Amino acid sequence: MASPQTGKGRIVAIDAARAVALVAMAVYHFTWDLEYFGYVESGTAGFGAWKVFARSIATSFLVLAGISLVLGHGRGLRWRPWLDRLLRVSAAAALITVATWYAMPDTYIFFGILHQIALASVIGLAFLRLPWVVTAVAAAAIVALPAVFRDPLFASPWLWWVGLAPLPPMSNDYVPVFPWTGAVLAGMALAQLGRSRGWFEALRNSRLNARTPAWLAWPGRHSLAVYLVHQPVLIAMVWTWAQLFPPAVTVGDARPGCEAQCMTTNDEEFCRAWCLCVLDELDQRGMLGPVLRGNRSAGANDAVAAARALCESPQDTTGDQSQ
Repeated sequence: MASPQTGKGRIVAIDAARAVALVAMAVYHFTWDLEYFGYVESGTAGFGAWKVFARSIATSFLVLAGISLVLGHGRGLRWRPWLDRLLRVSAAAALITVATWYAMPDTYIFFGILHQIALASVIGLAFLRLPWVVTAVAAAAIVALPAVFRDPLFASPWLWWVGLAPLPPMSNDYVPVFPWTGAVLAGMALAQLGRSRGWFEALRNSRLNARTPAWLAWPGRHSLAVYLVHQPVLIAMVWTWAQLFPPAVTVGDARPGCEAQCMTTNDEEFCRAWCLCVLDELDQRGMLGPVLRGNRSAGANDAVAAARALCESPQDTTGDQSQ
């Protein structure tokens, strides 16, 4: 997530484009946080227009990463800056994996957007000196492959990062090689074409580049730091608000999200009954709100374990307690 530098002056407009993508990402993550703490309907951030919005943001970051790779190294790989960037992005990706595994072990981020950018930065080296048409065709093939080929072989946790399993694994940010590396290669193809046609020189000397305010470009020049900091800050803000003004949570509010998560591995009929059973049990114990707001106290964990034990078999979820 580094800014392009080509030796004749920074293209500030590209930094600004990355900054706009960061703002869009913060808007989406803030909505996700509000959902996580129970202030908006469960499932909001993962469906419909919000899901399209999230994918558009991820695509924009990956395309910009591809453009930066070509602008920074297309005329000759500068090993030291490339390796420095790779190590920084990889370290940040590892940090996110550890932090999310600790905070949300059931849906931790094992291969998110930073993991993808790090790996694509290596894969992209093979395309740096190729014609833009070849890179574009490879990008299209990588994007298309998951639509026509998936295999249970890739359902192994060790191969989840590939992206060709029949069902996606549970994760709060899942950006596997297929199809997302295609977005990075698409950015590279665009930059290769643009460089051959003089588009970037024109952009560097344009009024748009000259008039782009420095304050707008600054976040784009420091996008990795902004990426790492923004979500902890947003979560802290929403968490603090939740302590002062906790949201009212009902079983009806919680069911859509519970059922959506359950149906990634079970059928709809089972999930409807199981979620109703578990959520009702938590509600009766007075722990529904705390659990949905991320309370990891011993009392909350005991309530979740007891509810799951009660509802773990299909016959228990029907509400028949006669036996």
